[in-house]
Amino acid sequence: MADDDKPGLLGQIKAKLVGSKEKWAREGRLLTGVAAARSQRLPPGQRLVKDWPVLDLGVQPSVPADVWRLVVDGAVLNPLSWSFADFLAEPQVDDVSDIHCVTAWSRYDNRWTGVSAQHLLALVQPKPAVRHVILHGYDGYTTNVTLENFAAPDVVIAHAWEGRPLTREHGGPVRLIVPRYYFWKSAKWLKRIEFRADDKPGFWEVRGYHNQGDPWTEERYS
Repeated sequence: MADDDKPGLLGQIKAKLVGSKEKWAREGRLLTGVAAARSQRLPPGQRLVKDWPVLDLGVQPSVPADVWRLVVDGAVLNPLSWSFADFLAEPQVDDVSDIHCVTAWSRYDNRWTGVSAQHLLALVQPKPAVRHVILHGYDGYTTNVTLENFAAPDVVIAHAWEGRPLTREHGGPVRLIVPRYYFWKSAKWLKRIEFRADDKPGFWEVRGYHNQGDPWTEERYS
């Protein structure tokens, strides 16, 4: 490969990061083989942390709040497009939930502020055939959740954590929070929410990670 054809430093970092995580999936790294009831607060194989580690694909897009938009479309009766001001004008909720990352750390009692997924569903009204929701980020990342999981009462489209605006490294200005599943399902830098009848596995799901991602049954890998 000629020097001009070599990926830049950022591309090399991203490729190395993704490759290492794909290797984890092939090897079944971190799996304990133990399942637990959700009444056990810390899922199998997880360790509790006090800080909030930063994980991404080696890309942290800069999306100023005044240019951010969220498009909600697909098989819905009322597609919408929100500016950040539109988003803040919707009813706001506060919710406290835990984070469980597939890389085996968990953090308790995170307070999120934003718009509930249930409120969004009431606005856009998915068509009867819808079974899946695809999340798209400004970094090109995608992930998939079922409509049932997206509609859970603790799912929040969040703009604040612990009373402060979400920082860029943690997915600000807006990210999704799906607390009952591994945190790769909680897409950062949220750009689009797409409703579909058929499933469309996302970035990690096509690279060896589980399609659902339940921490209590250790659905780390496919």
